[in-house]
Amino acid sequence: MAWGEGGPYLGNIVIVDDTLANLSLLSDMLTERGYLVRCVPNGKMALTAISSELPDLILLDIMMPGMDGYELCRKLKADERTRDVPVIFMSALSEVADKVRAFSTGAVDYVTKPFQVEEVLARVDAHVTLNLLKERLEQQVIVMGKVNRALQETNSELDAFAHTVAHDLKNPLANLLMAVEILRRSAGTNESKACPSEVLTTLDTSARKAVNIVDELLLLASVRREQVQRGPLDMGEIVAQAQQRLGWMIDDYEGEISVPDAWPTALGHASWVEEMWVNYLSNGLKYGGRPPRLVLGAAAQENGMIRFWVRDNGPGISSEMQKTLFAEFTRIERTRAQGHGLGLSIVKRIADKLGGEVGVESTEGEGSLFYFALPGANGRA
Repeated sequence: MAWGEGGPYLGNIVIVDDTLANLSLLSDMLTERGYLVRCVPNGKMALTAISSELPDLILLDIMMPGMDGYELCRKLKADERTRDVPVIFMSALSEVADKVRAFSTGAVDYVTKPFQVEEVLARVDAHVTLNLLKERLEQQVIVMGKVNRALQETNSELDAFAHTVAHDLKNPLANLLMAVEILRRSAGTNESKACPSEVLTTLDTSARKAVNIVDELLLLASVRREQVQRGPLDMGEIVAQAQQRLGWMIDDYEGEISVPDAWPTALGHASWVEEMWVNYLSNGLKYGGRPPRLVLGAAAQENGMIRFWVRDNGPGISSEMQKTLFAEFTRIERTRAQGHGLGLSIVKRIADKLGGEVGVESTEGEGSLFYFALPGANGRA
């Protein structure tokens, strides 16, 4: 509640009456009460005054020359902008039919002249308060609607998330169980003296996949929860760390990775950006050519962003699949292997959190270029 010269400001009221004495009396008592009052002597001027600044309440005389109160009220209720402003009729007409007609035009109350000051004040206070509460309720409904939509989106995301995690953990865990069962059955036999290399490979690969999924779950949780400050990135060091983490994979796939001699400086959070590179590089190794040849690069954009990319020599991706690659928990299915659906979703989530963007450019048969863009240290972004 704001305060005026005489006390608390309660609201904005327009009084429409062709009798000067009524205007003066009502204006004085409502101003003293704490209302901002505007007085107009006829319907035409009332339309202009009300349209220029919507009041919280209108006190409206019925019997006026030219446009009477009934017609003015009908015009106000027909206008989407003014239809919700409450109208209280004031009139010497006291017949039930007159009151019924007034309410049928959209009025919220009816005061009979000669009026009592206390009665008018009580009714004005009541309807201004009701209108204020109505507006607050409508605002709360809008807010609750937004909250409800956000919850629905979150629930849908969690459902997809749970389905993806369950599916992705199922395969490596099943492989681990199978390998353990092979070892158990061979216990006590000549075969137990030397564990088959295929079993060791299965154990190693499955364990790595399961651990990687858990790591990505923890990363996704941290990206959701944490707020970080962006700072200048040593991209050469970040890429080197990502390659070191993927050393076993580079050896396994006999991959070659070409890195530029220098990198432009972007703003971000180093550990998160390292995860973006790890995801892009691991996908390039798995789904690139045989053997995979990956070319890394970067270039400043006109909008102040810096785009970083990984280009592979794989079979490319269809235009239809490109549309869904970065959607929440979309699975990647290409020529040689099936990846789990958290990676690219996490890359997009990180980019969004850092004020960047992600994307892919690919033509079937000609390889793919996966990129992410971050604000440049000296850019406009």
